[in-house]
Amino acid sequence: MSDTHHIEIPTTDELRTLARTSLERCGVDLAALGATSPARITTRSPITGEDLFDVSAATADEVERAIEDAHAAFLTWRTVPAPVRGQLVKRLGELLTEHKADVANLISIEVGKIAAEALGEVQEMIDICDFAVGLSRQLEGRTMPSERAGHRLMEQWHPLGVVGVITAFNFPAAVWSWNTAVAVVCGDTVVWKPSELTALTAAACSALFDRAAREVGAPAHLNVTVPASAADSQVLVDSPRVPLVSATGSERMGGQIAPRVAQRFGRTILELGGNNAAVVTPSADLELATRAIVFSAAGTAGQRCTTMRRVIVHEDVAEVLIDRVVTAYRGLPIGSPFDESTLVGPLIDGRAHTAMSTALADATAAGGTVLVGGGRRPSSDGSFYVEPAVVRMPGQADVVRRETFAPILYVMTYSTFEEAIALHNEVPQGLSSAIFTLDQREAERFIAADGSDCGLVNVNIGTSGAEIGGAFGGEKTTGGGRESGSDAWRAYMRRTTNTVNYSRELPLAQGVNFG
Repeated sequence: MSDTHHIEIPTTDELRTLARTSLERCGVDLAALGATSPARITTRSPITGEDLFDVSAATADEVERAIEDAHAAFLTWRTVPAPVRGQLVKRLGELLTEHKADVANLISIEVGKIAAEALGEVQEMIDICDFAVGLSRQLEGRTMPSERAGHRLMEQWHPLGVVGVITAFNFPAAVWSWNTAVAVVCGDTVVWKPSELTALTAAACSALFDRAAREVGAPAHLNVTVPASAADSQVLVDSPRVPLVSATGSERMGGQIAPRVAQRFGRTILELGGNNAAVVTPSADLELATRAIVFSAAGTAGQRCTTMRRVIVHEDVAEVLIDRVVTAYRGLPIGSPFDESTLVGPLIDGRAHTAMSTALADATAAGGTVLVGGGRRPSSDGSFYVEPAVVRMPGQADVVRRETFAPILYVMTYSTFEEAIALHNEVPQGLSSAIFTLDQREAERFIAADGSDCGLVNVNIGTSGAEIGGAFGGEKTTGGGRESGSDAWRAYMRRTTNTVNYSRELPLAQGVNFG
């Protein structure tokens, strides 16, 4: 890969100054944020690989108290009319609009996202607030005809309780907002355990939420943020006061959380691994497909759950498509997220770089050929700027079946459409998928019941960039949960079936006669 972009990055002192300014503008009390107890989290930036601040962390006892506070707030909040609850989320959306650049700055500093993607993440938060405000007037139940005269049969949806929200580093603000905006209008309260890598972004979001609550006269503790270690936050998984746990992270993490919550008969929304693929057919618009593949595969340095990790291309167009993608990869600007010309920022840390190097070695050992990328750009010892890689594989080896959270794109070929579907579905994960075709039959077959087995199934767009209006989530080891739009709100509520007898008789259902 040619050196198309010299890596010039801000200094750590410049990042600290920008972080302080953004936090203060969002209303964060910097003195309270700083480490005042033995439990602490050291924040760092992948841009420089250096530490930023020490911040106070919640202990296990403090997480327990946060749950109790949120439960007490729920007992009041559940009786507030839903349209009134919506006013809080409306104000939150307004504050996010006002502080869009501030929150985006913190996302870029802590995650390494380029400015455009960080701003897009905050816009996603604003959009879900808009959606949730409308939802606050549409939490509808059903009325069904009763078989008994003088009776009404209906359903109602009621608030569920405290929602435990566990978020990952790669979308440190948006995933919290997906859950919180919807949960709050449903009448729930939230205890948020953010990634330890993004404590500053969490502090800013929480401060804006608290300000919105104060300004609309809502109770305190509707959202309680607990920046805690995995060990100290286990009470959030095990507490009977938390009927729903919404967790975003690795398949391994989900495998630990799900049985513990199920053991106490709690509910989960799990958003776990994604090993997302695109099928490219002979009729595809290859220019369109190339642009979509490059954005989906290289954006956010391959650190999205919806990152495209596999391309399954028909043998008749494989050479042309591969040449176009490799050419595009050679010109990807890599560098500081704050440079407007940058398209690829850093990996989150050294562990991600090790995982990428290991996967590339495993792919080569399995017969793969690295066509472009894979190297690390010269930078400081603690930062990891890498060249997104394209690897041509002879088939779907074990390394292709696992998710590596780094910018590696595996390319395989197929000869029949049935073979393409089989290759596509032959991985444990089932989050997002795409097909590029101008053949309506192929498009319809891909989205049909015997086509893609993913939760997100796209035609002529990439695997990433989901809109908040649709329910987001996947199948198989991705977890099966749904967040954000459509009727995902039902997961945050409990349903009651009501029978109202307004007659003077007492008939039983099914014609039972009991004397």
